[in-house]
Amino acid sequence: MFKRHRERHQLNHVGWLRAAVLGANDGIVSTSSLILGVAAAQASHDGILVAGVAGLVAGAMSMATGEYVSVQSQADTEQAALATERIELDENPHDEHHELTNIYIKRGLGAALAQQVAAELMAHDALGAHARDELGITEATSARPLQAAFASALSFAVGAALPLLVVVLAPPARLMPAIVVATLLFLSLLGALAAKVGGAHVGKGIVRVTFWSALSMGAAVATGALFETMV
Repeated sequence: MFKRHRERHQLNHVGWLRAAVLGANDGIVSTSSLILGVAAAQASHDGILVAGVAGLVAGAMSMATGEYVSVQSQADTEQAALATERIELDENPHDEHHELTNIYIKRGLGAALAQQVAAELMAHDALGAHARDELGITEATSARPLQAAFASALSFAVGAALPLLVVVLAPPARLMPAIVVATLLFLSLLGALAAKVGGAHVGKGIVRVTFWSALSMGAAVATGALFETMV
């Protein structure tokens, strides 16, 4: 019996995966660094918790806003390019057919076959063919501002909640080492998950995330300690 062949690629996940991983990573690192900086300045336990919660709320809103503005700009650019392409197809269909033919020739098709493919694709969906093969705009990679903003805000909040949970559960005397260990553990799991879903090397994903995050936490502790000595 003939079995249908299905290829599994990770590109369909690229939009939400990038936003979610960035948000979660930012939530863990920024909140942990904030907590460590405040704790190094000898703040009270309640003060550390309040600072962490404020960081979670402000960070989630900032991530959502920044992601929305960024991706919306990409969407506007894509829409403008499609509008221009639509006009060109209406006014110069012959030139657009020639342009698409040349694209397929450069990709390895013979001239006659390239002309035939371009003609058939334009007869089926001219704008879609040019969007995909000339502009590089596809359904899988097209900009989705609201989706990206929501994914960033939610993932940041989830990531930021993890070190806050450590603040609630850990003994105050051991708060700083508990935050460091837990953060590196959380980040390792996040790096491994992101690499797994994205089809990348798991080990490299873990090292990349934890190394730079450890530097961030170290800088935050140094800053908090410096201000504590100055007060």
